[in-house]
Amino acid sequence: MTAQQWQASSSGLDGFVLVEHQPSAPGPGQVRVDVHAAGVNPADLKHVRRTDPADFPVPVGYEIAGVVTAVGPGAVGGSGELSVGDRVAAFRVHGGYASELTLPAEKAFVLPDTVDHITAAGLLLAGTTAADMLHRSGATSGDTIVVHGASGAVGATLLQLAAHAGVRVIGTANPRRLDAVRRLDADAVPYGSGLLDRLRTAAHGEITAALDLTGTDEAIHASLQLVADQSRIITAAAKAAADEHGIVAVAGLDPRSTAYRDAMRPILIDLVATGELEVPIARTFPLADAVDALRLVASGRAGGKVVLTVPR
Repeated sequence: MTAQQWQASSSGLDGFVLVEHQPSAPGPGQVRVDVHAAGVNPADLKHVRRTDPADFPVPVGYEIAGVVTAVGPGAVGGSGELSVGDRVAAFRVHGGYASELTLPAEKAFVLPDTVDHITAAGLLLAGTTAADMLHRSGATSGDTIVVHGASGAVGATLLQLAAHAGVRVIGTANPRRLDAVRRLDADAVPYGSGLLDRLRTAAHGEITAALDLTGTDEAIHASLQLVADQSRIITAAAKAAADEHGIVAVAGLDPRSTAYRDAMRPILIDLVATGELEVPIARTFPLADAVDALRLVASGRAGGKVVLTVPR
């Protein structure tokens, strides 16, 4: 079967094309992976939209899971030596919407037998984002925080990591998704008019930090009213508001975040392997339907992680 890869020839979804793609033999420090699943993220489309027109076409996708099929000289994975046949997850790859991919070995981590490919492909981008935000907030055991957008892929991971650290969470969500928040041991508060008063009532005291995954004016306003120390208001979705109000905006390529996120990759895999962390898979799509998958993710209505699967 001919290998395939999605590439973007322009900044919109109508410019996405599934093309034949023959990955190169792995060179020094590289491995080739037979991709079984690929995570779909808002960042995938954001990357395409930020691309200089002169640089098109560009491959799409940041995270994969699959099986190593070839190992280049001196290739050492993020969790140690790699061998043909190893099941791996890899994050910060270039062109993960593919059936095969050659990538730097250091980005690949061997998967425990208890972690399947779909789960692994949905873990690392959302997981490292969630971990970074909780870390940057400085919240510790006994603190209470607010998470805006708590029912999505990053939000659900944040709730679990916070609970693991002994941090109480009040999570905001669409009224239809409140049960998903409560299921992860957080207090659930619906979006909409009166949000600030509902959050104050739910808090029963001081709110240490607010973590925003929605980017809405409502979330930013409530956070500013609830948290006195603006350095403990963290957003992954409202860079302009961060600049305006002096709150903290996080991004994967921010040097203040990159090292911490990289260090969290094996830790997150271990948490999933031991059952201490659940990846909220909302839906899977075959590789051929990547545009539909990305359209769902971009709508903000996925309600969890969306993953592409590669038919074998």
